[in-house]
Amino acid sequence: MRAALNLAARGLGRVAPNPAVGCLIVKDGRVVGRGWTQPGGRPHAETEALRQAGEAAQGACAYVTLEPCSHHGETPPCADALVEAGIARCVVALEDPDGRVEGRGIERLRDAGIEVSIGTEAEAARSLNEGFLRRTTELRPMVTLKLATTLDGRIATRSGESQWITGPAARARGHLLRVTHDAILVGSGTALADNPRLDVRLPGLADRSPRRIVVDGRLRLPLEHDLVARAGAQSTLVFTQSGTEEQRLQKYHDAGVEVVEIPRNTENVLSVPDLLTILAAMGVTRLLVEGGAKLAGSFMAEDLVDRIAWFRAGGVIGGDGLPAIAGFGLDRLAEMHKFSLESSIALAEDRLEVFHRRERD
Repeated sequence: MRAALNLAARGLGRVAPNPAVGCLIVKDGRVVGRGWTQPGGRPHAETEALRQAGEAAQGACAYVTLEPCSHHGETPPCADALVEAGIARCVVALEDPDGRVEGRGIERLRDAGIEVSIGTEAEAARSLNEGFLRRTTELRPMVTLKLATTLDGRIATRSGESQWITGPAARARGHLLRVTHDAILVGSGTALADNPRLDVRLPGLADRSPRRIVVDGRLRLPLEHDLVARAGAQSTLVFTQSGTEEQRLQKYHDAGVEVVEIPRNTENVLSVPDLLTILAAMGVTRLLVEGGAKLAGSFMAEDLVDRIAWFRAGGVIGGDGLPAIAGFGLDRLAEMHKFSLESSIALAEDRLEVFHRRERD
C-alpha cells in the first residue's frame, strides 16, 4: 500500500478535481501491474494497472489507495473493471466520500465475490488526498500556507527588502511545492512589491506550473505586470471587489485574465470563505498561499489554513522587520491556532518544516 501511495503522489497538482490514486496489482508475491491517476484525472489508476497486468490480473490482489469508483462518467466504473479482470482480493486504504461512490464501489466488489479489506494506511491516504476530501465534504480546497522567514518569523527588513531570505536549495524546494498544488495565491501587495512569476522553474517540470491567482480588491495590478501580460501562457485569475468599473474589467479580460468579483466582508476585506467556495467550484483541490502577511492573516483569522510549509533561514532581522503573518485579533491563548509538526528537513543552510492543523475540540 505504501508503494501505491507513492504512485498516487505523482498525480498531485495534475488531476484535479479528481483524487490522486495509486494502484498496485500483485500476484504470487510479484507486482504485475501498477498505475496512478493520469493528468486531467483520466485514465484512472486501476485502469492503468489492469492494462499493464493483462491476463495476470486473474486471481491477483489489487492494492488501491481510494475506493474504486462505481459510477459511469467519461470512463466505465473501476469497480466493474476489477471484477471483469478477475481480481480475487482488493485492499483499499480509504473509502471515497463522493456521493456518487460512498461505499458502492466496495459493495460492487463484494457482490462479485471479491475479498475486500479496508483501512490499510488510511491516515496516509487521507493526508495525501486531503484536498480532494475537503472539496468533497467541505466544498473548499485544502489550504497550504507557505512561509519563507528568518528565525524570528520575518519576511522582509523594515525597508521592505526580502529577496532573498532563504537560499537556492530552499527556493528550489519551494518550486517543487508548487508542482503538487493546483493553484498559487498571492495578495496584490506581494504581487506589486515582488513582481513574482508564480511558475515552476525546475528542469523538466516547467509544464507543471499551477494556476496563478491574485487577490486584488482594487484591481491595482498594471496591465504590463507579468501576472497580466503572461496570462495567455499561464492561467491567471484575479479576485476583486464587486462593483468594479466595467471598462477596467474588460482590459484584464482582453489580456486573458479571468476576473471574479466577490463582496467584501464585515472587516471590509474580500471574503476568504467565498473565495475558497468559488475555487472549489472551479475544481481546485489544493491551494498554495504564498503571501503576503495580510493575506496570511486573513486566512488565519478564518481558521482556514490546513498546512504550513515553513522555510526557515538561520538569520534574525528583528522586531522592526515585516512579520510573516499580520495580526488577526486574538486576545486569549486558548484561541491560538495550533499545528503539529509533520516533517523537518535541512536544505543547505535553511530548513523546511511542515505542520498540519490540529482540529479544534
